[in-house]
Amino acid sequence: MTGGFGVVIPMYNEERGAEKCVRSVCAALAAIPSRNKLLVVNDGSGDRTGEILDRLSPEFPNLNVFHHERNLGYGGALRTGTRKAIEAGYDYALFMDSDLTNDPADIVKFVAQMDKGCDVIKASRYTAGGGMPGVPWKRRVISQAGNAVARILFGMGLRDCTNGFRAVRTSILARMNLQENGFPIIVEELYQCKFLARTFCEIPVLLTNRSEEQRPTSFSYKPETLRKYLSFAIKAFLGVKPKLKEEPLQ
Repeated sequence: MTGGFGVVIPMYNEERGAEKCVRSVCAALAAIPSRNKLLVVNDGSGDRTGEILDRLSPEFPNLNVFHHERNLGYGGALRTGTRKAIEAGYDYALFMDSDLTNDPADIVKFVAQMDKGCDVIKASRYTAGGGMPGVPWKRRVISQAGNAVARILFGMGLRDCTNGFRAVRTSILARMNLQENGFPIIVEELYQCKFLARTFCEIPVLLTNRSEEQRPTSFSYKPETLRKYLSFAIKAFLGVKPKLKEEPLQ
């Protein structure tokens, strides 16, 4: 993995946890010899998130901060982070959330699969060693049922299709034409991966719940969100090809 990887984290009104996130992820990255960087996208936060990130930047050489003047949504922040990872020449973009419900210590598991050359690496709650300790039972049931259906429809051998903790080759991301601005971008991305990637793998992770000191999660299982998740899975099942960007000339 000569090009290394960039960890893309979107933040919106996360002043309570922004510093802890940066310190935890940068500590994990410092222990990894591969070229790497933490790419944080402050998505138009109305609190002190941007101020905190700018204060931390001089302290952490492996931190790059990018600011949106207005909130563009989870998908918009991911697209900015992806573009920055591509422009920096990284082989992979690794996506994770800022609330540390996924442990930065698991990043080394992704690196092991990057070194093997896997195109798409998904964190999985539903493989041996994975789980969701502390997550409310209603969320667990909905997630388990939804992923059971998605697993069949996507047909890619993945047991956790909706997990946002994942890594994808930047050469594949550069061909994508992602439009979603909310959380469904995770499934839209996987749908396009089906037609662009050759290899898929999973690593076991434990997903925890957000701490009480943080603001409540903005994710919810709204009917419209579930409909979009399902629509991408159905298109993958039917073999409906997405409109992709042209492959760059060599």
